[in-house]
Amino acid sequence: MGSVSDAPAVRLREVTRIYANGVAALGPIDLDVARGEFVSLLGPSGCGKSTALRIIAGLDHASSGVVEVMHPPHSSRRRIGYVFQEPTLMPWASVRDNVRLPLRLARMTEREMDARVADALALVGLTDFAEVYPRELSGGMKMRASLARALVTDPDILLLDEPFAALDEITRFRLNDDLLRLWRDLRKTVIFVTHSVFESVYLSQRVIVMTARPGRIHARFRVGAPDPRDADFRASASYGALCREVSAALAQGSDG
Repeated sequence: MGSVSDAPAVRLREVTRIYANGVAALGPIDLDVARGEFVSLLGPSGCGKSTALRIIAGLDHASSGVVEVMHPPHSSRRRIGYVFQEPTLMPWASVRDNVRLPLRLARMTEREMDARVADALALVGLTDFAEVYPRELSGGMKMRASLARALVTDPDILLLDEPFAALDEITRFRLNDDLLRLWRDLRKTVIFVTHSVFESVYLSQRVIVMTARPGRIHARFRVGAPDPRDADFRASASYGALCREVSAALAQGSDG
């Protein structure tokens, strides 16, 4: 699945986050993510996994340690796409204009914006909903629009913070499959935050299990699975066995 390079895309060394009120939210943690890899950060609520994601994105800063986010070969800059837990769409703007926003901020030409937005909407299956407003969309379609907005800048690294947590199971399964297809086709580096054991094992090449706050890395699992992953993999004995193993590690790490 996908194409993974030996070169790192993200490297964290002894990273911590301690807030001004003295709360230790994260770390220290060491983490390497290879270019083109799909990695899930799995842990209980409040364990710092979202904090780690925000630090990687540059939306928060580490209190100590080293954070390195590498730019890809033959490029002088790095690009990061971020998908939040909530779709965070502007209610007064159409799907097309919501997806166009990052390009407007980058001051692209109208022609380039039109082409990129059309491509991003096609990737997530929303071409026919370009002129629709967020209030007219289902939860799953809102998340597709949010994903399109993250993809429209053609990021090297895609960061997703529990994007499917509020969706019903059928929609969640469908979006899991769509995300895997996008990762396989676009060859992005993906770091996915979740508190679902089943989702982490289904999606990832590696699952990083974190402890309760302050979040540290308790266990690392490599997931070997067929390509493409599908309902048969979800029903397989190997999937069930690995889910039990990851779940046991999560329980152990959560108990401290």
